[in-house]
Amino acid sequence: MLSLCRPAGRCRPTLLALALFAAFAPAWSHAEDVVESSVDAGIGFVDGSRADRAQFDQYSGLRPSQSVFGIFGADYYRRNDETGVAVGFHLSDLFTDNRELALRWGRQGDWKLAASYGELMRRETVQFNSGIAGAGTTTPRIVPVLPGTGSDLDLATKRQALGLGFTKVISSRVQFELSGRTEHKEGSRLSGVGFACPSAVGNGCTGTNAAQVGSAVLFVPEPIDADHHQVEARISYAASNLRLGVGYYGSFYRNRLGSLTPGLPDSLFNPVGTLLPVGAGLAGILGNPVALPPDNQAHHLELTGAYLYNANSTVNFKLARVLATQTDSFTGHGFTTRPAGVNDLGGHIVTNLAQVGFSTRPMARLSVQGHVRYEDRDDETTLQPYNVEGTNVFTNRQLPYRTTKAKLQANYQFAPDWRGTLGWGRELIDRGVFTPSSATSGVTALRQDTRETVWRAELRRQMTEDFSGAISYDHSERNGSNWLRDNSGLGVTEVPDANAPGTGFDRGIFMPTLSDRRREKLRFLADWQPMEQLTLQGALDVGVDHYSAPGVYGLRSAGMRQATIDLTYAITDAWNVTGFASWGKQNLDQGKPDAAFLSFDNHESNVGVGVTGKATSKVELGLNLSHLRDRATFAQVLDATASGADAALLAASGGLPPITFQQDVLRLFGRYTLDKNSWVGAEFSHYRTRWDDWAWGFAGTPFVFSDGTVGTRQEVQRVNVLRLVYTYRWQ
Repeated sequence: MLSLCRPAGRCRPTLLALALFAAFAPAWSHAEDVVESSVDAGIGFVDGSRADRAQFDQYSGLRPSQSVFGIFGADYYRRNDETGVAVGFHLSDLFTDNRELALRWGRQGDWKLAASYGELMRRETVQFNSGIAGAGTTTPRIVPVLPGTGSDLDLATKRQALGLGFTKVISSRVQFELSGRTEHKEGSRLSGVGFACPSAVGNGCTGTNAAQVGSAVLFVPEPIDADHHQVEARISYAASNLRLGVGYYGSFYRNRLGSLTPGLPDSLFNPVGTLLPVGAGLAGILGNPVALPPDNQAHHLELTGAYLYNANSTVNFKLARVLATQTDSFTGHGFTTRPAGVNDLGGHIVTNLAQVGFSTRPMARLSVQGHVRYEDRDDETTLQPYNVEGTNVFTNRQLPYRTTKAKLQANYQFAPDWRGTLGWGRELIDRGVFTPSSATSGVTALRQDTRETVWRAELRRQMTEDFSGAISYDHSERNGSNWLRDNSGLGVTEVPDANAPGTGFDRGIFMPTLSDRRREKLRFLADWQPMEQLTLQGALDVGVDHYSAPGVYGLRSAGMRQATIDLTYAITDAWNVTGFASWGKQNLDQGKPDAAFLSFDNHESNVGVGVTGKATSKVELGLNLSHLRDRATFAQVLDATASGADAALLAASGGLPPITFQQDVLRLFGRYTLDKNSWVGAEFSHYRTRWDDWAWGFAGTPFVFSDGTVGTRQEVQRVNVLRLVYTYRWQ
């Protein structure tokens, strides 16, 4: 098998050898073989500057400076009906960085071999100009430069994946399956380090003044060089009324890079652009190594089965056990500050799962389904004193998690075209006993147990001559046990009445996933054909969540509305029109610290129209036009207890500006048939993107890091793409 080798000597297998094998497979063929094959070859052209193409090139597989690219793809399929042997091969995007190859070869009812190879390139849409040296390594050196005077950087990650699979039918009742996949990922992605002084966790760390910089945000790309291996095996047994399966799944993640340690300069820019010496306390914190994703592995073993009790009733079950570990060495990755005698996390999590379900039809018009699922995740990670704050010492926290879910649903056929559904569900979550030697930050209190009950009702009209539809309603309520106040290394205290005076919860912060919640959701579906040439499909979803937590802060309500419609209209036998439109809104209302209240609203609209048809017997033409707009707004208000400075700032700034993403795409395409086996095609696409995001710039001023790195994204981007392709097919 051929391979790709890097300068370091690491080689990755490819499927080129398999492709050649598939292409020259006729050695085993006979006159009665069925052959279906095709080849697509052509050339493409793309315009636009590097800034114009930032969004387009995110997943295009093209280099940012590439204006001409090749197009090549192939499909090959051969089947021998006498022997039952078939082979198939697929190849696409050979001349880009997103190439894919796949092979299928086997004998029907006996064995099957599958192999695949794929690549995927992702490029960062934000362009960076920086003085950093060694970007993409584990030891970059920060070099402060005046904004815009550094070097341009393109951050990108590339994935290369190889998969192999084999299936063998051992007997009429037993089948064996084995598959594996390995993926290598390398490159660099956006990341950084930062800290603001003074801080309780930074001794000797003082703030910014006229003589020094006490806070900073630095551009430090994360280097990537990792492999993920997966193995899966299964034996299946099938009798007349019994199905059994035993399976294993293994996941192995290996990262060659364990930590990122930036080299700091003596001076950095303060928020107004003045170069000042870095405070000693800040330098000590920013210079610490940053942990990268550690090596880990997981082993999953399961037993599944189904039993056909009679023609109308089936019982199924699943038993599984998962062991996940993380024991990557601290010392091996440069972390010398750690508890005495501790060289790794000792991560050890065991998960046990049991599930049983049934499906039955006790009478002709009634069917009932249900299941119960129990999952217990036992966190056995070693406890060590990792966190030290002055004289206080805290350990890490174990996170056990036990869930029990039950679901019951009944369907009743009232009439040939009317069916009703009633459903009930229950979910219980037990987060285990809080680790007494640990501490929490960022939240005021926790909950050990939450309970949620779900009810669902649906009425559906089956397809008649011209209309079908459904209406459904979902209602759920979640509550839980008493809130638990953290005592900073001395366990927790249960608070029976969180709203009572003296608890301190009135200005507390509580996780919305633990808060009481009431959810309502209504959905309408319709499929209508008012005339033979026209078909309409539509859906409307409306939902609202109400949260109840102690105090005035946190998430209070959330809502969503979504409407979609699709249509197909046949103008003539040769010409068709298709169209779609969707509109959606999501909103969150929450109270925030310092007497601020935020209402987040996200509106999205998406419309499109397409026309396809035949101008002559040999000429096919088409047009697609689409428009997408996504707008997020942040309405902010203050209550009467807000400080004068906060009120003045909000009045002067107007609060956070909106973020808008808009994309318009025009696609024109045509095909001219040369003969029954070949044709030529042309496609022209125009992309216009507008992305106004204040995170990277506002009112023409780009975001600048403390080292002078500038991150920019051109607000309006335009790209034109032309593809010319020749296709030949044979049988």
